[in-house]
Amino acid sequence: MPPARFLNDHWQKRPLLIRGAFADFENPVAPDDLAGLACEELALARIAIHEPKRDRWTLRSGPFAEADFAKLPKTHWTLLVQDVDKWDADVAALLGAFRFLPSWRIDDVMISYAEDGGSVGAHVDQYDVFLLQGLGRRRWEISTAPGAPKEFRTDAELKLLREFTPTHDWLLEPGDMLYLPPGVPHHGVAIGACMTYSIGMRAPSQADLLGDFVDHLIEALPEESRYTDADLAPTSADGEIDDAAIARVVRALPWLKFDAPAAASTLRTWFGRFITRYRSAQLAAAPPRRISDATFLRAVASGASVRRNPWSRRAWMRDGRSAILFVAGEGHACSLSLARTAGAHDEFPLASGNVRDVALLRQLVDAGHYVLVHPRRSDR
Repeated sequence: MPPARFLNDHWQKRPLLIRGAFADFENPVAPDDLAGLACEELALARIAIHEPKRDRWTLRSGPFAEADFAKLPKTHWTLLVQDVDKWDADVAALLGAFRFLPSWRIDDVMISYAEDGGSVGAHVDQYDVFLLQGLGRRRWEISTAPGAPKEFRTDAELKLLREFTPTHDWLLEPGDMLYLPPGVPHHGVAIGACMTYSIGMRAPSQADLLGDFVDHLIEALPEESRYTDADLAPTSADGEIDDAAIARVVRALPWLKFDAPAAASTLRTWFGRFITRYRSAQLAAAPPRRISDATFLRAVASGASVRRNPWSRRAWMRDGRSAILFVAGEGHACSLSLARTAGAHDEFPLASGNVRDVALLRQLVDAGHYVLVHPRRSDR
C-alpha cells in the first residue's frame, strides 16, 4: 500500500491489519536482553500481573533486579520496556519503515514480553500505534462499534476498560502488524511466550500544549507588561466589565491573535522547542572533556561524521531562506541543507554545511546531542 493511500484511508480514521508487514521478521532483542534492560536504572519498565480467578491486576515499576523475575508466576504476566529504540540500534532500525511520517511525531518503540495469557487488559490509547508482532503469537481483539463504552475500572492501577465487547479478532504471527488510530478499544493476549513491538506516536493533549505555551510566554514577559486603559471613559454602571474592557484584555494578550506575524512566529518557535523535548525531562549528558579546537578542525578535514544521541529529538522548520533546527528543546539557526540532512539522517558528514553550520554542529557535539565518528582507516 502506498503511504499516501494509508494516510488518506486509515491514518487517524480506522484500524488496519497488515499480514507480513515485515517479511521474514527476525526478532532483534532476546527476552533475556529485554529483562536485562529493565534492570537498568534509567530504563522505563513495568510489569503487569493478572490473576484470572479473581480478575485482579498488579502493576510494578522498575528498575528491577534479576531476582524479581524469578518470583513471577508461570503465566499471565507482561514486562513492558519503553524507549528501547534509544538503547538498541537494531530496534531503532525498525523506524526506517515509518519514514513516511514526520520523525517528530514518533515517540518510541516499546517492547512487551509476555508469558502465556499475559496482557495489560482491555484499554484505549489516545495516540496512533503500530503493533508489530515479534516473537511468538498474540491474539488481538478490537472494537470499532460506534459509542463503545470507554469508562475505566476503579479497582486497578492500569487504566482498564470496565466493559469491552470486541467486533474484530485476529491472531498475529511474527512480522504481522496492526495499526490502531487513537481511541480504539483493544485487548492483546499472549498465546504462549511472545514479544510485541509498539511503535507509538507522540500526541500531546491540548492541556499539555496550552500549559507549556503559556509557560513559554511567561518566560519572556517583563514585569512592566500589564493591562492598560489609557483610553478609559467615565463608567456608566459601577462594576460593569464592558466591551471596551474586553478589547483591552485582548490587546494585553496579543498571542490570542495568531494571524499577527509576531504571534505566529512565537507559536512556531515554541512548538519546535516543545515537540523536541524528551517527555521525561531527561537531558543528554555532555562529554566529560570538551574536544579541543585543533582536534575538531582535524576531524572536519579528515571527513569525520556526527551521529545523533538517540535521546535527543530533532525537527526543523523554514525561516525565510534559512531554517531553524530544533534539538532537544532548543532552536538553532542554520541552512536549509543542514536542517534537511539532520532531520533525515542520524549520522552525516561533519563538513556537510557552511561555516555557521559547522559551528552549530560543534556546539551540539559539546552539548552531547551529537558525537564525533571518525572515519575508518580503510575509508581514508
